[in-house]
Amino acid sequence: MTSYGLIRRRSLLLGGAAAGAAFTVAPAGADQRNAAEGPWAVELFTSQGCNSCPPADTYLGLLAKRPDIVALSFHIDYWDYIGWKDPFASRATTDRQRAYARVLKQRYVYTPEMVVDGIGHDTGRDRGKIEALLGEAQRRSPQRATPELSRGSDGRLSVRLAAFPLAGKPADVTYVLYDRRQSTPVASGENQGRMLDNFNVVRRFEVLARWDGAAATWSVDTTGLRQGQGVAVIVQRADHGPVIGCNKLEPMVSG
Repeated sequence: MTSYGLIRRRSLLLGGAAAGAAFTVAPAGADQRNAAEGPWAVELFTSQGCNSCPPADTYLGLLAKRPDIVALSFHIDYWDYIGWKDPFASRATTDRQRAYARVLKQRYVYTPEMVVDGIGHDTGRDRGKIEALLGEAQRRSPQRATPELSRGSDGRLSVRLAAFPLAGKPADVTYVLYDRRQSTPVASGENQGRMLDNFNVVRRFEVLARWDGAAATWSVDTTGLRQGQGVAVIVQRADHGPVIGCNKLEPMVSG
């Protein structure tokens, strides 16, 4: 366990959907902002085996309710050995965190870690720091390549991007499937005896394409989308660079 200011966090040195109905999601918060602006991405790297993570998990749950935020919880696997195997952890999510660490020039990966719009990171324990990073993201990227998401009665998700000036620097278009909420009784490890609530838990993600900025449409099979799940699309400079657009689509869910 290492220190980050006055906030404790775990660190590790670097080495090496609703069936049937068709619906469309315009850019979140479109009633309050131009469609070219927002939403903004917050990615939490967390673990159920880390006793410093629950406050950040709770904060992500609050961010997930905001229409101007695409909040996602990526569960990493490098703490599984210390007493509790996180059922939502995967090597792919760990690899995503490590890629951000290289791009953002971190000396190590750690939990909890919130990466805001691909431009900066903090633990998520100090909400003011995350809000400051969101403000910086808005200043850096006032015009957004916000994808339009729609899902038809055939269960296919359509992802549409209007033409956007990329200045010759391509972007990756990444599709994400997530559970809106998971509650897990933890039987061992640092959080033994606790019931942990996690929000927008990523279950699958894949790069749909490397985009050149021309108007484009992609189709994704989401026939297995269940009540209580959502999908998101992140558009970011190639190889885990800054996010230039994102959006989410969620069925009606209580809580």
